[in-house]
Amino acid sequence: MEITLELIIYLLALGLVVGFMAGLLGIGGGGIMVPILSVIFIYNGINVEKAIPLALGTSMASIVITSFSSMRAHKAKNNIVWSAFKPMAPGVILGVLTGAFLVSITNSLALSIFFSVFMAYVSIQLFLDKKPKPTRRLLPKRWLFCAGGGIGTISALVSIGGGSLTVPFLIWQNIDGKKAIGTSAALGFPLSVTGALSYMLITGVENVDMQTLTFGYVYLPAVLFISATSFFTAKLGAKCSQILPISLLKKILGTLNMALCVKMLVSVVSEF
Repeated sequence: MEITLELIIYLLALGLVVGFMAGLLGIGGGGIMVPILSVIFIYNGINVEKAIPLALGTSMASIVITSFSSMRAHKAKNNIVWSAFKPMAPGVILGVLTGAFLVSITNSLALSIFFSVFMAYVSIQLFLDKKPKPTRRLLPKRWLFCAGGGIGTISALVSIGGGSLTVPFLIWQNIDGKKAIGTSAALGFPLSVTGALSYMLITGVENVDMQTLTFGYVYLPAVLFISATSFFTAKLGAKCSQILPISLLKKILGTLNMALCVKMLVSVVSEF
């Protein structure tokens, strides 16, 4: 795929948005990146059977820098609940490996439909904004490990940083919203590193192309351009998360996710 000025501008702008949303809501930004990257790859002539897993893998690799920046910003504000992070992180890593394997044996149309349905569910949950019972407390470590496994598996399948699942899960246990976002951001780092390596080495080992800088299902130029801007805006998003009303921002994110998923699904279905 030829690297044009137009493509670079799109990727830099995409990085600005996903970085800000990562810091703001503790998400990785995959819900935004995957639909847009899918459309970009298809528009540039990549076969849809490769475009979808390539968008998933590239998104996951881009989340590495975004989540690292977001994690550092939230750690500086003491927004990470380590008692939840420590048992969940190993489960997340194991779950990501499982999800990456499932991607390698699933066709693109099925992946697109699963991604769209899942993100529609997440969008609805963002609008509902359910409150937990006041008596709920943090689950035992073994259940946190299992929850991390489930979050990691789904995150690898749809290439998200896990925040769409982790934040509601932690809030459900009466963890403060800002700390739930910070903990989710921290979990997004090991999740994205494992996911990126999986998409490069496990699911797409036969798809290495040094001429286009595509490694497995990771298109390196897109990762570099997205990361170049997302690293800085993630810090800004983390600062804004301390002062802006989260309920309103969750609704905005839900609307954006829904619109992008519809766009991606239309583009994919039209290619079959």
